[in-house]
Amino acid sequence: MEDRRDSRVLAAKRTFLPHQLYQDGLASKHLNPDSNWIKHNSHAASDQESELKTFCSKNILVILGFSSIIAVIALLALGLTQNKPLPENVKFGIVLDAGSSHTSLYIYKWPAEKENDTGVVSQVEECKLKGPGISEFAKKLGEIDIYLEACMERARTVVPKSQHAETPVYLGATAGMRLLRMKNENLASKILSTVAESITRYPFDFQGARIITGQEEGAYGWITINYLLDKFIQKSGWFNLKPRKGDTQETYGALDLGGASTQITFVPQNQVLESPENTLHFRLYGKNYSVYTHSFLCYGKDQALLQKLTKDLKNTNGTIHEPCFHSGYQRRMNVSHLYEAPCTRRFLMSLPFPELEIQGTGDFQKCQQSIRPLFNTSYCPYSRCSFDGVFLPLPQGDFAAFSAFYYVMGFLNLTSEEGSSQSKMTSTLEEFCSRPWAELQMYFGDVKEKYLSEYCFSGTYILTLLLSGYHFTAETWKNIHFMGKVQSTSVGWTLGYMLNLTNMIPSEEPSSTPLSHSTYVFLVVLFSLILVIVVIIGLFVCHRPSYFWKDMV
Repeated sequence: MEDRRDSRVLAAKRTFLPHQLYQDGLASKHLNPDSNWIKHNSHAASDQESELKTFCSKNILVILGFSSIIAVIALLALGLTQNKPLPENVKFGIVLDAGSSHTSLYIYKWPAEKENDTGVVSQVEECKLKGPGISEFAKKLGEIDIYLEACMERARTVVPKSQHAETPVYLGATAGMRLLRMKNENLASKILSTVAESITRYPFDFQGARIITGQEEGAYGWITINYLLDKFIQKSGWFNLKPRKGDTQETYGALDLGGASTQITFVPQNQVLESPENTLHFRLYGKNYSVYTHSFLCYGKDQALLQKLTKDLKNTNGTIHEPCFHSGYQRRMNVSHLYEAPCTRRFLMSLPFPELEIQGTGDFQKCQQSIRPLFNTSYCPYSRCSFDGVFLPLPQGDFAAFSAFYYVMGFLNLTSEEGSSQSKMTSTLEEFCSRPWAELQMYFGDVKEKYLSEYCFSGTYILTLLLSGYHFTAETWKNIHFMGKVQSTSVGWTLGYMLNLTNMIPSEEPSSTPLSHSTYVFLVVLFSLILVIVVIIGLFVCHRPSYFWKDMV
């Protein structure tokens, strides 16, 4: 019985063994076929995934490349379209400066569209009329046509013919005509009328001839110098969004010297303007300015010399030993000529001789001593005065000195910033005034005798005017800059006059760019960012694809 049961168990074990081995994973012969199938399927899936990655990478790179090309084309199109040249649309204006000793014609142009209601004006032509100032034509009115002809014809050539009828012409007469009006108002009016009749024969839009005030002359000179030095417009960078470092809105003061008058003009800082008649208000480039200005009639260099000579006539026998003229120089003058101008009437006296003889002695120190009494500083009804009881705030900041200031200092070689100082000017004048007249004629034979003979006086007068009249000091002298031209434009009142007058000329609709500035900047930034992002993604896909596919999984 036991043998039978053992044989059954043994048979059962034999029957169970292959199945158990299969379940336990020991029957390799039955497992090998399944393992090969799994490996085969795994390799196939891997190949398909690799091909998919390659296919997707290539397509992504193509899309990125196409996007970058579109961005570059868009940037180029924006730049070319926005910055294409616009048709030139300019206006012209003509100003005649009728000074005491000469007349000059200036032609200006500016865009038809204005910046903050003020035209951006530049000088395109300067023409000096041959002959004296128009005040000298009182007894020869018939010669005014010939006097004006050359420069007016020049203007006809410079200004395009199509714009002749709309080009305004202004004539402003200064101190010479102011003096003539004081002497004979009817005669001054006749000269202006004759000048106006002559100019109206030309095909321009004549706006009139008038005598401008001394305050206007000073203020327009101030406008000119600050305009040329870019003191009115705030410069900016980075798409006009960020102001440039170092830009300042502090304006320059203006010092003007002519033959018959001199002007001082500036913006006082933190000072009360005690004299309303010396204050003018301007609005230029969207900003308001309160300007101090005063014009001293009779204190131009020519009239100052006449004042000095008539003052020195007292207690003489008709001969003046003049320290402001060089030794060896002689000049004869009619006494009646000295008293013709209103400026010398305060020294009027009855003299027994009809002519005055001047003999130069060439002494700078004595010359300066004889000039100082011209500036009466004994009376001042204000807290501060210049001379003759005229209110003058404390001069502050930088000043531009032009017209005769520049011409005289230029001849004396004292206009450079490095070599200009009060002590330098004093020593230069001491040496120059002491030189004999014959020596000067030898070295400066090409200079007109009238100018050459008066440089000693003019230089000494300028030094005395700035120190005794305007109260500059040795320390503040360095703030005075002598200027003749800035950016190829003559410094004077005429450009400021035109700048102010352009406020009254209607501006036209500007030829605008296709896009506004803000839109243009936005699109440029947008397409630039797109281009940068595309490049970055492209580089990432090419060099580190594993990171890209990890994110995809």
